[in-house]
Amino acid sequence: MGIFGRKRRTEGGSAGRHAAPEADDTFEDAAYEDEDGSELSDVSDGPYDVADFSDDGIPRIDLGSVKVPVPDGSQVQVEMDPEAGGVRAVHVVTEQGQITVSAYAAPRSGGLWREVSSELADQLRGDGAKVTIGRGVWGLEISAIIGDVALRFVGVDRPRWMLRGVIAGPQSEAAAAVEVLREIVRRTIVDRGDAPMPVRTPLTITLPEAVAEHIAAQQQQG
Repeated sequence: MGIFGRKRRTEGGSAGRHAAPEADDTFEDAAYEDEDGSELSDVSDGPYDVADFSDDGIPRIDLGSVKVPVPDGSQVQVEMDPEAGGVRAVHVVTEQGQITVSAYAAPRSGGLWREVSSELADQLRGDGAKVTIGRGVWGLEISAIIGDVALRFVGVDRPRWMLRGVIAGPQSEAAAAVEVLREIVRRTIVDRGDAPMPVRTPLTITLPEAVAEHIAAQQQQG
């Protein structure tokens, strides 16, 4: 299920899988000073709202609220919530690290990612991580180091939803991991639905029927 052979150039140059780090990879907390949090992302080539999306032929795993591309050679892992009995998260595991993409209800005017990223940075620091903040393709990005693990968070504001992506992997793969994360976020489709929801409500993840049946069979055997 390849997505990395169909690239368009981005602000930082080639979007290739092993592209060199962009200039924004030097992170400073001062990035917040230039971000008022009130504007929606103006990047027009993704991620997409399902209502505005035209089929591009890229295979994706349909998780209901999000449809996520899966690169060649990667694996999909499902994390269940034993207490709620549902799906907690779905991860795409690549050579560069584990990627998780999540969507949330948001204001029409945007600005949710600024709030969430500030809280997330504080939480990471409280957990002992070395945290730096800078600007990327869609605005604020968070980089964190915890032990030997490198984390990168990106967020995209759109009318009525916010998409957050994170990759966790070895520090040796950090430069390449950023590009892999951005490419998956860029090609993701969000289906928020029309129902009113409180801001920050996670959009429901549903599994493809074949995947759900496989997990159910494993649980019965276990």
